[in-house]
Amino acid sequence: MKDRVLYILLFVMVLGNVFGQRKKGQLPVGKVDPILPGYFADPTIKKFGDTYYIYATTDNEMLASGVPTVWYSKDFEHWYNHTMEVPSLESVNLRNFWAPDIIEGSDGRFYLYFGNCQAGCNIYGYVSSSPVGPWEKLNEDDTPVIAHNYPKEGFPSLDAQFFTDDDGKIYVYWGTWVHYNGGYAVGELDSESMSKIKNPKNIPLEQTPEPFEAAYLMKKGDKYILIYSGGSCHDETYNVRYSYSDSPYGPFTPGANNPILSSNDNETVHGPGHHSVLEEDGSYYIVYHKHDYPMTRGGLSRQVSVDELIFENDSTIQQVVPGSKRLGKSIKSNVPPNLALNAKVSTSSFYQLESHEYEYAYRPSFATDGYNATMWKAGDNSFPQSLTIDLGKPTHVKRIMTQFEFAGYYYQYKLEYSFDGKSWEVFADRSKNRIAGSPMIDDSDVIAQYIKLTVLDTEKTGLLAAVWNIKVFGSLFDEPLDIEGRPSKQGLVAKSSHQKIVSINAQEVLAKNSRDNLANKGSIGGIFEKKGEVSIYQEDGVAAFDFKKGALVLDQPVPKSLQWNGAFTVATWVKNPEISAEGECLLSWCDRFKFNLANSYNALHYNSGNYGAVAHLDAHFDMKFNNLPPANQWHHIVLTFDGVVEKMYVNGKLDNSQIMVLASQIENAKIRIGASDIGENFSGYMASLQMYDYALNKMDIQKLMEKTKPSESKN
Repeated sequence: MKDRVLYILLFVMVLGNVFGQRKKGQLPVGKVDPILPGYFADPTIKKFGDTYYIYATTDNEMLASGVPTVWYSKDFEHWYNHTMEVPSLESVNLRNFWAPDIIEGSDGRFYLYFGNCQAGCNIYGYVSSSPVGPWEKLNEDDTPVIAHNYPKEGFPSLDAQFFTDDDGKIYVYWGTWVHYNGGYAVGELDSESMSKIKNPKNIPLEQTPEPFEAAYLMKKGDKYILIYSGGSCHDETYNVRYSYSDSPYGPFTPGANNPILSSNDNETVHGPGHHSVLEEDGSYYIVYHKHDYPMTRGGLSRQVSVDELIFENDSTIQQVVPGSKRLGKSIKSNVPPNLALNAKVSTSSFYQLESHEYEYAYRPSFATDGYNATMWKAGDNSFPQSLTIDLGKPTHVKRIMTQFEFAGYYYQYKLEYSFDGKSWEVFADRSKNRIAGSPMIDDSDVIAQYIKLTVLDTEKTGLLAAVWNIKVFGSLFDEPLDIEGRPSKQGLVAKSSHQKIVSINAQEVLAKNSRDNLANKGSIGGIFEKKGEVSIYQEDGVAAFDFKKGALVLDQPVPKSLQWNGAFTVATWVKNPEISAEGECLLSWCDRFKFNLANSYNALHYNSGNYGAVAHLDAHFDMKFNNLPPANQWHHIVLTFDGVVEKMYVNGKLDNSQIMVLASQIENAKIRIGASDIGENFSGYMASLQMYDYALNKMDIQKLMEKTKPSESKN
């Protein structure tokens, strides 16, 4: 419990929700383009044989809790994704596969290590005869390789990176939030079991100034270089620093030119860090993650980039110049030219992002521009959505490769081809597909000028049709590895009914004298049950529910259209006589601590604190009011989410907004008005509340405000 409180306090200490001028236009890409199409973080790069592998945290899902994944390539330019088979713990169903590292043992087998915080912040180990698995546990009894509180009380065992010295000894470096925990830890891996650590020691803070996490050791000549991340991973302060030593255990001396990698002014590199290093023919390359653009709230959606790491001598690293050199350009590739590169594209729709920070268009042309920093995204989360490519002339087409937004979820789609853009034939039918991956590869043998991709569905509720790149080839070629993912067991998910699902109005309840029969007038029906002190308030012609440590709880299940990333709108007329700094929950439809993972929880609040508007369990993703609605006045408060952006409106005007991807968990949860599942009671008045399973636009919100305005506020 003590550790839990400490971590919550640490999160709150670094909380920030500051909006500057709105950033308009598009991100300049090119030389600083990410090497992977998708959201991945904490990359470890290795080369086994003639194949490169990148193991990474799968980002943008419930606090970076996506599937265990590996990317592989032979040319360092064309990367293929595979979801690995990793056994779960006996006590919990694993969702965290954080900051992986892998080493090849002297026995020729491969040893994979992951961090996980579901049963304490521990490092677990796995073994396989292949770099891509399937994996078996190193310890069948689920004993961690590095346990929480090791080597000292309160120390979180995360971000482990392994280093094999010239004499065969294997050292491991680990630790996060180390500026609060007294510095990094180092120990030696037992090379026989590969599952135990011996001789652990602490690396004092003064030896690695301004640290945060992600220590990585490499050797240059006779010097041991400890490269680590400083600042905060949630914002632009994240950076890469280093120290050096004559021994794996130190003492370490801070290096020159620190930090050697930081955010740049044009945001093509924003919050870079948590890295690994590849040596190739005497040159060094740093592989790291950075934030997406437009940036998802709290740094939730990170992408992997690579740059050259230049040493002045064995103990001095120059500052990294982003985009200075790309390894893949010097490696021969068996992949023929992409016939769709920069081809003309038309789509059924595309998403126009507008928030306090950004004005940005996910243009159709981004699907064929060849960049991994840009994508086409459909205008909303409805299906089907289509994208049509004009190749310019009749062309021999044998292969189409599609990189959807999320490599770890399946997409159902079909590909068609046409000679004239009017009559269409099927190139590939994936309408029943349940296999995830990137790229999705479809082969045929046709002559076509036009190629049409129609996205029919996604594995997760609320995700939009979105494509980083779609590539077309006139010939077939071998893939680096002959492996195929397993079909997902999850079937088709619920869709929005595009209806008002909850509606209750105190004036109507009072008029019908039905205070003990609080019917939900929304489409899902049901009765609201009074829990605790809730009564009808009436004054100056206004009827309102008076909440005093009570709630209205609907007796119907939360609609599945609200799970995961499902769109929604909550609109309510409220008056809060006294605004506190916490609590004051207006509506919740998830359980607050059941899943304990960042954006798995959603609730609308009206308080003056950091989650004064929206709570998401973790302070880095909560949203406050920019302009707190004054106490003891009626206000129309509206929260919308369209699958991309959360927006908070107060009295018809946009007050705050943030880019989010949600992972709402609604199993066994209840729709509660006036409280969350743990209390956080609203202590004011509510005239009405409506909830929709889609996002209302600003005009709709203003119309609703006028239609539902309580009589007092009309005066």
